[in-house]
Amino acid sequence: MKGSSPNEEATMTIRSYSPDDIEPVMVAWRSANALAHPFLSDTYVARSELEVRDLYIPNAETYVFEDGGKVVGFISLVGNEIGGLFLDPSRHGKGIGKALVDHAFAIKGPLKVEVFRDNRVGLPFYERNGFVLVAQELHQPTGQIVLKLAMPNC
Repeated sequence: MKGSSPNEEATMTIRSYSPDDIEPVMVAWRSANALAHPFLSDTYVARSELEVRDLYIPNAETYVFEDGGKVVGFISLVGNEIGGLFLDPSRHGKGIGKALVDHAFAIKGPLKVEVFRDNRVGLPFYERNGFVLVAQELHQPTGQIVLKLAMPNC
């Protein structure tokens, strides 16, 4: 990990999600979602939280990032598409998101993702990591514009 000492790096791992991880995964989701999506209605966020917990996480291919035995973030994949990438905001800018994307890329090859146009956290992150715009559309449930991004050759 960039900026980590060898001792710190030894305590950081990416591993497959286990059902026991649901609470720390949801803590990361709630805090990162609030930061990245302040434009979403409370009603939509509450419905999304239930769907993430009960539908998406259990059915996606999910990997968690552990630091010192504590889950601080995750990436969920559906095929080669990132269905969700959420980190405890205190861990943003420390290379964890990139490590999760690199891990997913190593498994799946070039990746795709959808991100809200107004997401001032996620959109710049994906652009910095080589994703390019391939399409945009209206997200009917929210009235927001969603951008479809992909790694080159995807």
